[in-house]
Amino acid sequence: MLKYYDRFDEWGRLEREPLEFIINMQVIRSHLPPHGTILDNGAGSGKYAMALAQAGYQVTLTDLSARLIEDAKQRISALEWRDRVEGCHVADAQELGRFADASFDATLMMGPMYHLQGAGQREKAARELRRVTKAGGVVFVAFMSRERQAATYLLDPASWPPCDTHAGIREFLDTGVFNHRDEGRFTGAYAFPLAEIVPFMEGMGFETVKLIASESVGGMTPDRLDAWRSGGEAEFRRIVRLLVDLSENPSFLGGSPHLLYVGRVPQD
Repeated sequence: MLKYYDRFDEWGRLEREPLEFIINMQVIRSHLPPHGTILDNGAGSGKYAMALAQAGYQVTLTDLSARLIEDAKQRISALEWRDRVEGCHVADAQELGRFADASFDATLMMGPMYHLQGAGQREKAARELRRVTKAGGVVFVAFMSRERQAATYLLDPASWPPCDTHAGIREFLDTGVFNHRDEGRFTGAYAFPLAEIVPFMEGMGFETVKLIASESVGGMTPDRLDAWRSGGEAEFRRIVRLLVDLSENPSFLGGSPHLLYVGRVPQD
């Protein structure tokens, strides 16, 4: 998994698939306090963290990949608001010992749950996120949908071995674990069944606010978004608002490759 992200352009992926970032940021901003400290745990190259720093929050980044953390540092060094970034650290989402309990007003975990294949690993990461978030603080956790991933594999089996056989796709549906057979491809992955996400997070001590489909209407490529933008900025903002509204429609959840859980740490 680390080898994959040490080569992969995650920043560029969010540019090529912009709807995920647009919807997630709209939802994140709508649930944050007016100001405060934010941990972006599993930040990658820091796209979410930098947008939040630009909005006035004090942010801290962690990621398991030293290469991605170095990329984030280089990007941040050129920003006018770089003083709002309090640190960029190489860290495992399961081990946030460098941070004291209740250190942050809000926390993001936008990638680790895609790759923690063991149940104990997922529980440990969720508990660490809860530990470092203040009581009453909001958390945002991204998940991959097992149902949508299975559809992707079924529609293009040649691209996703070992899910190119009945036995392979059956095993994925049963376990959620995916290890690509081809070197250098997306691997070491885990996808949650849709129905298990909210119970899992509540079992880790969070109060659920909502679960949304990050892509809402799938297939909204940059050129398709630009077609709406050509109608003027006001019209484009209305369309984005509509897409955000649709992201909460349960009918879209199973069809979205990525989901965003919004929760809170209960008040003491």
